[in-house]
Formats: sequence, C-alpha cells, structure tokens
Amino acid sequence: MLNLGLFSRASRLALFCLLLPLGACTTMEGVHTLPLAGRDVEYVLAGSGAPAVVFENGLGGRLQWWAKVLPDVAKVTTAFAYNRAGTGNSVPAATPRDGDTIVEELRRNLLAAGLVPPYVLVGHSLGGLYMQLYGRRYPQEVAGLVLVDSTHPEQMKGTGAKENWPSWLKLMLDVSASATAQKELDAVTTTGAAILALVPLTGKPVIVLSAKKPMSESSVLADDANAKRVDIARLHPGSKQVWVDSGHAIPLEDPQAVTTAILEVLASVRRSAN
Repeated sequence: MLNLGLFSRASRLALFCLLLPLGACTTMEGVHTLPLAGRDVEYVLAGSGAPAVVFENGLGGRLQWWAKVLPDVAKVTTAFAYNRAGTGNSVPAATPRDGDTIVEELRRNLLAAGLVPPYVLVGHSLGGLYMQLYGRRYPQEVAGLVLVDSTHPEQMKGTGAKENWPSWLKLMLDVSASATAQKELDAVTTTGAAILALVPLTGKPVIVLSAKKPMSESSVLADDANAKRVDIARLHPGSKQVWVDSGHAIPLEDPQAVTTAILEVLASVRRSAN
C-alpha cells in the first residue's frame, strides 16, 4: 500500500527503504536471470506441486523481499518470484508500466517458465494492485489470492492524490525512484480504474493482510490511507481480513504472517479440489 500521510521520521525512512534496491541486505538462493518470453527476467523458481504460488513485489521492491516466505512455501508447492521489467536484473521494457501490461507480461513469464494456471497470487503493496487486476481479468487462472498491505485501487484519488502529497515525499520519489518505478506510480490510477471496472473475484479464497502500524499519527492523509486500508477488504466479497502487528513491510517484519496466509489459502484450494 502507498501509505501516504502515515509518515513520521521513522516511516519516512521506511518508505525510502521501499524504493531502494534490497539485494545488498537480503539474499535468496536460486535466483537466475534467464530469457523468459523473449526478455531477460530475474526470477526464482523453487519447489514442486500445484497450484503454483506466484509472488509480485511492491514499488521498487525486488524478489528478495520474499526471502523469508518463499522457501517455506516451496516446501509444499511450486513457488515463483520475479522482478518486473526494469527492476533488479530484469531488462527494462519500452511498453507502458500500467497494470494491464504488467499482468500480461507476468502471464507470459509464467507460461515460459513452464507454470500452468490456476495460480495462487500473492502481492505486496503495488504488487497487490496488480494481483487484484489479474484476479478480476482472468478469474479462471486464479485459485486464490493473498494481498499483503496492498495498494487500494483508489489509493491516489481524492485526498490521496499526488497533488496533496507533502513536498518532501515528492522530492524523495523524484530522487530515489527509478524511471520504471516512476512510470508504475504514474499509472496507479489507471490500473485502479481497470480493476473497479471488472467483476470482483468470487468463489476463491482471498486473504487480505493489513498492517496496523503506523496508525496513530492523525492527519488528513493518514486518515485517508487508513480508511482505504480498511475498505480494501470490501472490494473482495467473502475475503478474510487479518490485521498484522507490523509496518508496511510485512514480508520483512512478519514473514510468518504471510506464510501462514498462503498456506491457509493453499489448504482451502486443495480441499476444494478433492
């Protein structure tokens, strides 16, 4: 989730970390950069079994964000994490960085890696926005969904619009975010509109993980962001919302919460298949 308005000094630092490459501070075994669907993509493919669990990173985040989650998931099924075009060692793409394009690129990558649907989709932050779109656009390809403090489709509308951001935040993004990340951010509202124009994903297990921290600082932007955190579960009828005692970086701060949610969705999918 783009937690606009929730920024103390500590949370400003947290946002800055979100926008920096994390390869130097987090490692993951089995990462390769190989051609997938005609473009070099940095990814990790581990485990075996179905349905495959597919991870989507947040804005500026790399696949190493899942280093404390993916290995445990790979013990029980196939797990796939990757870096979007222009992130990490994945080569940039000349195509738009809106959700529809990114979902289509992911679908091609998965098939090129030998993974067939349906998948359990897991998305953190902006990655959650893309997974919401995937689930609504191609419900037949989705077995279940786990949203990890996901961006709301209307995150950057109303009070959360970019023109209402504090100047320090705009400057930080200008300085820290890559050109690709800037393009992804600029397309958030377009992606959100595409999601809301589609029928919600139903009949599939959906878990919404929402961060409790930082929730105490009151401001117009903070109140708007907090309201959207609460509201996101409404967009997924029948979903289960779990509040995690964590900041926005749940995969790093409380990876067990993410793993538990994924395993719960997997168990539900497998029960339904029997």
